[in-house]
Amino acid sequence: SEVFLSKNKKSLIGGFIGILVIIAAFLIYKNAYATPKEEKAQTAIFLGEEYFNNGQYELALNGDSITFDGLIDFEKQYGGTKAGNLANYYIGISFQKLGQYENAIKYLEKFSAKDLMVYPASLMALGNCYVEVNQVDKAIETLKKSASLANNSTISPIALRQAGILLESNGKYKEAIEQYTIIKNNYFDSPISFDIDKYIERATTQLNW
Repeated sequence: SEVFLSKNKKSLIGGFIGILVIIAAFLIYKNAYATPKEEKAQTAIFLGEEYFNNGQYELALNGDSITFDGLIDFEKQYGGTKAGNLANYYIGISFQKLGQYENAIKYLEKFSAKDLMVYPASLMALGNCYVEVNQVDKAIETLKKSASLANNSTISPIALRQAGILLESNGKYKEAIEQYTIIKNNYFDSPISFDIDKYIERATTQLNW
């Protein structure tokens, strides 16, 4: 080991210094740039959230020309922050509410989160937007993903039933029955499950026709 250290002393020292430089650069970036920008973004998005929560989607998207420039401009400026990521969700849902589905898809596809309510909800909205632009297969897979990630009685049954109905419309009755059966077995405490048998019976009838 002494011989190895002696022969490779310069390389080891150089590598160690390189690691220190990387760590130092990361800390400088985080403390001098990333953290302040994140804090500024959290403050700047406030009015956009207010407009969104009040259903004022045009103002949320494009601003009020006085105090807020709109979430679209905000996302361009703060795209690398957590608030910038959340803006994608607000923008996507706003476009969906306004019937601008292509734009909604563009932003909802950019949104991601570990949250087990908001992110699955965004996927369900994305799936519905895919339906509006006739991308039914993509919609089905997105709705199934939403249900799987959420794994709760609030979002999952709704997403699964929507996926089942779309599968039926595509003549895939067996797969539709599978989605409805998941609701019946796993989310029996959801109001969606109360009449799920009629969906199962309908798809079964079509399957055996």
